Parts: sequence; structure tokens; C-alpha cells
Amino acid sequence: MGDYFLTVWPDVGLGWLDVVDIAIVAFFIYAFLKLIRRTRAARMVLGVLLVVGLYYVSERAPLLTVNSLIRDMFGYIVFTAIVLFQADIRRALSSLGQAPFFRYLARTTTGNETIEEVVVAATMLASRRIGALIVIERTIGLRNYIESGILVDSTVTYDLLLSVFQSDSPLHDGAVIIQANRIAAAACFLPLTVNPRLSKELGSRHRAAIGLSEESDAVAIVASEETGTLSIAMDGQTERDLDPDQLRFRLEELMFGAKSTPPRSASRGGLRL
Repeated sequence: MGDYFLTVWPDVGLGWLDVVDIAIVAFFIYAFLKLIRRTRAARMVLGVLLVVGLYYVSERAPLLTVNSLIRDMFGYIVFTAIVLFQADIRRALSSLGQAPFFRYLARTTTGNETIEEVVVAATMLASRRIGALIVIERTIGLRNYIESGILVDSTVTYDLLLSVFQSDSPLHDGAVIIQANRIAAAACFLPLTVNPRLSKELGSRHRAAIGLSEESDAVAIVASEETGTLSIAMDGQTERDLDPDQLRFRLEELMFGAKSTPPRSASRGGLRL
């Protein structure tokens, strides 16, 4: 390919390293555009491109006042973007660690026993109309959220999960986070999603589950006290009205990549970001 370009454009001096360089830059641009699609950052990128275009026009026109004003604004735009879109920036950096290569190096250690205990506990809590939020850590660490709660460091058992989420328990508010087959902490505070397109029916637990799934690759299981149904949040979207078999299948699929015939499909809520 490099020889072809040299034949067509002999003065360019394009070699194989240049082709690789261009391919890498094109990949990052594609990944960036895919990441910000359907987010607030997409509109800001369009605004920045408009300002940059206006800057070059003002240089060539020349429009001295406009050029001076835009030049002075550039530094403030960077800091403003960092403040307003810190969640999107965190999600972008976290997504770099979700590439297949890094997932292979950091395989999840969640076992079948843990999944079974979680499914039993979530099913019993939902049937009793007791609200619960259980998070299972995958490749991206949740240390910041674990430290926001009460450290437990206990084996995962359904009776312990039931005890935590009883209304008279001091730990029932917040989320339980499971890390490496152990309950790391309870009563953890999670970030709420700011996605305006989510259903109005979703309460704070569902929004916290979705918010965490937007910033990490964790799996969040929600038992609704209003409807007595089970939901799962992953990658910024939810799957609602799951029965125990569906929940078990999805957890095994997400943790182990299990390939088997899934139970009947559940209704999906939320939007992929």
C-alpha cells in the first residue's frame, strides 16, 4: 500500500510507518466518536468544532476582534469541559480497560456458588417486596464505592444478604458490593445516572444501578419494592422483569461468557449510551 501511494503521490513520501500512524489515529477518532454518540458530549464536540472553524475564518478574513476573543476563550473551554463532563471522561478512560486483551489479563473470579446465592437472595427479596441493590465487581475496581460504605468482608450467602436489606437493618440503605466472591461492603453510595431519556418509572435504586454501570463494567442487580420484580443493569442499560432463571442465565453469561439457550426474553429498559 505504501508503494502505491508513493506512485500516485511521489512528493508525499508516505511509507509503511506513516500508514500505520494514520490507521491508529483513525481508530482512536472512530472510538471517540462511537463513545460520545448519543451523549451530552456529542453536542459539545459540535460546538467546539464550530468555534474552531470560526477561529480559522477570523484569521483569514481577518476579523481581529473575533479572533482575539476566541483565542482567549480556548483555555477556559478546556477547564469547563473537564468540569461539566467529568463523568463522560471517566467512562471513556474506563472503557479503554475493557478491551478484550485487558479482560483476558483480568478475568473475573466470581464463581457459580456466588451467583446462585445472589439469585436466591434477590428472588426472595423481590417476592417480599423488599428493595435491594447488589453489585458484582468485574474487571474495573470499585474501591472508591466500597470505601463509601460499611466494610463487611464476608462470604456471600443468601441469608446474610437477606439480613442486610431488611428494613430494620442499619445497612439496608445503599448497595452491597461483591468483590472476588466476598461481600466487600454494604450501605455503599453509588452515582445516579443523569440520562434524561430513562423511564419515569425507574426509582433511585435503578438509577444508581445504571449510573454505576455507565462508569464501570460492574453488574448491578435490583429488587424493586414497588413492583416486586428483578432487574439487571449493565453498560448503561437495564433488563427488567427478569425471573430467577433469566437472572441466573444473564449473570453466568456476563461473568463466564456462558453460551447456552437463554430463557424467554425479558423486557428491556433504558438506553445504550
